Amino acid sequence: MKQNIPHITLIIAGAALLFASCNKLTETPSSVIVADQFYKTQSDAVSAVNAAYSSLNSDPAGDFPLYGRQLNLLTENGSDNQIYSPSNTNPDVRALGTETYISANSRVQKVWQQLYYGINRANIAIDKIPAIQADTVVLNRLVREAKFLRGLLYFNLVRLYGAVPLILHDPTSIQLKDLQQPRTPVDSVYLQIVADLKDATSLPKTYSGSDKGRATSGAAHALLAKVYVTRQQWPAALTELNQVINGGYGYSLFTNYRDVFQKPTKNGVEHIFSAQFESNLGAANSVQNLSQSFSSFNPGTLPIDIPADQNLVKLFSTNDTRRAVTFYSEVYNAATGKTVVYSNAYTPYFNKFVDYSLTPLTTQSQSGINYPIIRYADILLLYAEVRNEIDGAPLTDAYNAIDQVRNRAQIGGLTKGLSQSAFRDSVFLERRKEFIQEGHRWFDLVRRGGTYLVDALHTLPAKSAASDKNKLYPIPLIELQQNPKLTQNPGY
Repeated sequence: MKQNIPHITLIIAGAALLFASCNKLTETPSSVIVADQFYKTQSDAVSAVNAAYSSLNSDPAGDFPLYGRQLNLLTENGSDNQIYSPSNTNPDVRALGTETYISANSRVQKVWQQLYYGINRANIAIDKIPAIQADTVVLNRLVREAKFLRGLLYFNLVRLYGAVPLILHDPTSIQLKDLQQPRTPVDSVYLQIVADLKDATSLPKTYSGSDKGRATSGAAHALLAKVYVTRQQWPAALTELNQVINGGYGYSLFTNYRDVFQKPTKNGVEHIFSAQFESNLGAANSVQNLSQSFSSFNPGTLPIDIPADQNLVKLFSTNDTRRAVTFYSEVYNAATGKTVVYSNAYTPYFNKFVDYSLTPLTTQSQSGINYPIIRYADILLLYAEVRNEIDGAPLTDAYNAIDQVRNRAQIGGLTKGLSQSAFRDSVFLERRKEFIQEGHRWFDLVRRGGTYLVDALHTLPAKSAASDKNKLYPIPLIELQQNPKLTQNPGY
């Protein structure tokens, strides 16, 4: 969707309007209320924070949501896990898959806009809720939830685009010149992310009923750990990881890897924080399940997308239980009673987010599968990585952590006696296999530094254009045109 104003100023609204009437986290706010008529009651405060949550699973213009679709276009399609769909007619999607995207790329622009849209909603909640006369315990919790979301969204922004404008309040002016902000140094953005997440560590450990899925203190510690790992602040990361693992949250791995991605088991023991989706809400919720193929799931006809490289599936041993969950080469269609086997020339396809409880399978638009943003397997693999970095070599704790993930996949523990470098490579390989199509791969390649990203992309002929500039995405052209205080990333 084209915008004629920078999205960081979208809906001056913040000052001006808010989507409300949200009773459950999984609902999308629908009505519009002027600000000075709102923020009066505890219910208004809940609606304000729910509006911030909804930025993860919906788009105000009815486009695909941030999580499961838009973000994956940059972090999976833009990685060595996948190339563009051969029959995708969108040249901007194809450009992401070949590392030939430019600053005018509509998907690069959309992710920027959606992230700032969510930040704007979080800012409104953080600014307005403290003035409401209601239960202060509830109000303080809601503000911390909004800070968690703001930290998450800025964490995505700074990793994708580098220095970005740090907007912490809803704009009070409608003058364009007052809305234009320069890029804030990366270190300063991270300081704010850490501050927000530290406040969020005072959130409850758990929720019940319709509040399940809201940000918890465990989620805040987990996200803080990911921030510190990205910054290679290993001791701080270890402190946060220990909080998640030993803090009494009860997190563990599902026995069955498939349960991570199915509706009956969502918000389960492995799910630390997920983008919440419900059934029968139409395309806005369902495409997150289909984003992994960027197309309608249609057994009986040739699916649109394939993995970036046949070698991707070859990373898995035949006894690795993640293989059959991550890919499929045949599907039973309950509507026809037939099993469709796809030709070797086009297999395997991504399978992880197909909701097999639906009949027929072609009704994926009704799926209610959540999109996992942080899960316990991520924490275990980060713990293994951090221990290896701190200890200078993999010791017992590091092996125990990675082996929990490997043993769940039924491939056995990692060979002991590895060097620090070899163990590091093993952890990143395990992360790749564990998190295919979950939005981690591009971030992992970039944070390793050096030539890891470019070297990985160059293993695919379609991505031969990749260079160091691809370690950041370009600042969207429309933002540069509307805000002369912004500068472009190198190479674009």
